[in-house]
Amino acid sequence: MDDLLAALGLVLVLEGAFYALFPQGMINMMRRIPDIPPASLRLMGIVAVAIGWVIVKVVRN
Repeated sequence: MDDLLAALGLVLVLEGAFYALFPQGMINMMRRIPDIPPASLRLMGIVAVAIGWVIVKVVRN
């Protein structure tokens, strides 16, 4: 459970850093999201999950 909370904290730190450092860039990115086809968003999500899973496996072994 400690690892899950640490991972969640790290996600929040990284996401918060993007908003703090590049607020206008984040706004522009969010405006473009509705123009991206759902299939592309789904693929990007699956790829992100796969990369995250590999990183966790590499770090944990």
